[in-house]
Amino acid sequence: MPYNWLHSYLYPFLFIAFMGVSSAVFFCLACIIRLMTAPFDRRKILSNLFTSFWASCYTWCMPLWSVKIIDRHKFSMKKNYVMVSNHQSQLDILVLFRLFFPFRWVSKAAVFNLPFIGWNMILNGHIKLKRTDKESIKAMMQTCENLLGNKISVFLFPEGTRSKDGLLRPFKLGAFILAKKTRTPILPVVINNTKDALPKHSLRIQGKHCMTVQVLDEIPVSVLENMEVAEISGMVRDRIACHVKEHKNL
Repeated sequence: MPYNWLHSYLYPFLFIAFMGVSSAVFFCLACIIRLMTAPFDRRKILSNLFTSFWASCYTWCMPLWSVKIIDRHKFSMKKNYVMVSNHQSQLDILVLFRLFFPFRWVSKAAVFNLPFIGWNMILNGHIKLKRTDKESIKAMMQTCENLLGNKISVFLFPEGTRSKDGLLRPFKLGAFILAKKTRTPILPVVINNTKDALPKHSLRIQGKHCMTVQVLDEIPVSVLENMEVAEISGMVRDRIACHVKEHKNL
C-alpha cells in the first residue's frame, strides 16, 4: 500500500510542484539569455540548448527515471533535419530534449498557453498547430518550410498523437512532404519505455524505468529524390518500427 501511494500520489504531486516552481525561475533565465544573445544568435541556438538543459533537469532529478541516448553521434550540429519519431507519452518531450540538439517542435496550440513552459515555447520559436484547422495546418507547413530554408531543424510526431499501446499508428504525410520539398534529410528517432513510465492520460508514475532515445541513420536527400511521399512515409515508419519494443514483441 505505501508503495502504491507513493507512485500514485506523492511522486506525481512533488514532481508537478517542482516543475511549477522551477519553471518560473528557468523562464526568467531564458528571457535573460535571449536578450543577451539576440544580436548574434538569430537562429536561437543558445536559447534552444538552454531549454534542453531546463527540460533535462526534470529527468535528472526524478530518482525513478533514467534516460539513455543511443547513437548520438549519428546527427551533426552542423546540419539541419526533418526529425521524426514515434510518440508514446507526455514524457517524450522531456526525454527528446536530452539530445541537446536545437530544433523547433510542432505542438498543439493549447500548450503555448501554459505559464512559463508555453511562454518559453513562444520565446524559442516553436510551431503552433490546431489539428483540425486547415488554415492552421497550412500556416504550420509554411513556418516549417521557412525554418528549414534557414537551416533550422524541425521535429514532428508523424503519428499525430500518442499511441495507447506503444504500437505505431499510421503516419501522416506532412513531415515527408516538407523533407522532399525543401530537400532536407530526414533523421528518424526511436523512443522506448516512456509509455511504461507514464502512460497516456495518466499522471501516475509507474515505478523505475530506463527510457531510451535512439538516433537512427539519417535518410539523405539523394534517397528521397526518387521516391514518392507515401513511399518515404512507409520507409521511415518501417525503420522506426524495427526498433520499437512493442513491435519487436509481436
